[in-house]
Amino acid sequence: MPQPSTGPAEADVFLAVCGHTHLFPGARCRVQGLPDPRAFAADPWPIELELRLSDDVVTEAVLRAMDRADPVLTLPAYTTGAGTPIDGRSWTVRELVSAGDDVELTIGGRAPVR
Repeated sequence: MPQPSTGPAEADVFLAVCGHTHLFPGARCRVQGLPDPRAFAADPWPIELELRLSDDVVTEAVLRAMDRADPVLTLPAYTTGAGTPIDGRSWTVRELVSAGDDVELTIGGRAPVR
């Protein structure tokens, strides 16, 4: 799917603030700084993220959105602030909701390996 004209340039990386030290089904993150949060929530396009977890660990992530029904969030392995290693994973995104100037995404489950 072509990137909409309201979407970010490829070099843009957006901050996503998460309420936990790791992701799991039902976890939520708020993506900040998108140029059009409502349009993104309705029809997401691929973006690069910096996930800031609740222990202030920051890791890179990519949201791939080939179509509205199948967005996937992928992040590499990282270590929590307490020293717990977390394997890299891909997660389905169950829901994207416009929340003021942000977009809240809710993690579904582990994405199938393709």
